[in-house]
Amino acid sequence: MGTPDSERGRRSFLKIAGTAGATGLSSLAGCIAFNGSDGSDTVTIAAAVPETGRLAPVGKEMLTGYELGVEALNEGDTVDQEVELLVKDDESDPTTLRQQLQQLTSNNDVDMIWGSFSSPLVMSGSAYAENNGLPFLAVATCYQEPLVSGDKEWTYTPFPKTRDVTRATTGMLELVPENDRPQAVGIWEENSGWGAEMAEAWDTKLSDAGYDIAMRETYNPGNEDFSTLISQTQSAGVEALVGCPQPPDGITAMNQLNNSDYMPDFIEFVRAADPQAWWSALGEQGSYVTMCPGWAPGMTSNGNEALLSTYADRNDGETPRVMVGVGYNLAQTTEQALAAAGSADPESVRTSLDETEFSTVIGEFSFDEHGMPAEGQLSAASAQWWDGQQRLVYPQTEQAAELQFPIE
Repeated sequence: MGTPDSERGRRSFLKIAGTAGATGLSSLAGCIAFNGSDGSDTVTIAAAVPETGRLAPVGKEMLTGYELGVEALNEGDTVDQEVELLVKDDESDPTTLRQQLQQLTSNNDVDMIWGSFSSPLVMSGSAYAENNGLPFLAVATCYQEPLVSGDKEWTYTPFPKTRDVTRATTGMLELVPENDRPQAVGIWEENSGWGAEMAEAWDTKLSDAGYDIAMRETYNPGNEDFSTLISQTQSAGVEALVGCPQPPDGITAMNQLNNSDYMPDFIEFVRAADPQAWWSALGEQGSYVTMCPGWAPGMTSNGNEALLSTYADRNDGETPRVMVGVGYNLAQTTEQALAAAGSADPESVRTSLDETEFSTVIGEFSFDEHGMPAEGQLSAASAQWWDGQQRLVYPQTEQAAELQFPIE
């Protein structure tokens, strides 16, 4: 079990920097020999991810990133013990996820747990890891409130947060020439904790930046009829539409927008536009919609070149989807934490997570007292669909594409 905060004290902020290694994962000088927390020759990581259910399209892509990252870690020279990833299907359901983690940890000597996709699933895994005193690392969750308000000792999320997403939204809109820039913003608020958090953050951030919040309306997850919401958005004169629908909901909404007589000039559907399923379902009708997955092809350094090369070699020259890079980042974070700890002992790993400066494909960051990347460190990479590809448009690196505006 975890040490109570009263005994543990505040997280330390002395940082140990990692450097990029030949495999694309980081390495500290030399090879650090250590055993798993049970003294074995294997470091065992348990994960439950959505391979079926509503979130399967993004879950499978994220899992590919996990697997590529573990393979690179095992081929590298930083950790000389084998790292084994044990995966179960959580069926996109928080209760099933806990059951699967229970089975994995009961039948194996697990040293660490990796998270699933989306805040409800991630928080379910976090609760299980906290109860069992195991380090828990998760991506694909922007939701800040459970981390800031909770009493979490073992949970770390190397991924942009709500505050970073809204900053990236403003950054994308500022790429549009000032005379053409949309001013009237509409917010579609999913009726969920993270939906409300995102809507409020967009409302505040964009209002402060001088945009007019022309409408903000709520809908329920699983909604199959967006006609009223579309009509309200059109009546409000919305030029830029933002929301964070689940993938099936976002695809349904986009289909119905295309079948209406109205299309905003700019759409950002965080989460919904992340998986290949978006283009498979919509094709050209899904063009120019933006997303904020935290990683996209076009990011540079910190192992990006190795990731792109390895993926292309194994997939007939293809470029990885955004969630592949997000998952790969988690393996990089784990590798650097294990190297700094010199052991898979849970307390040692937790200390290294608190004290290490990480360098991964999503950027450079360190964890704050809530286990989140410190504010302002991550640029929250944002991409746009066009020509069947997800192209980095923010931040503007030398490999980024030009934002396509308006939606045609």
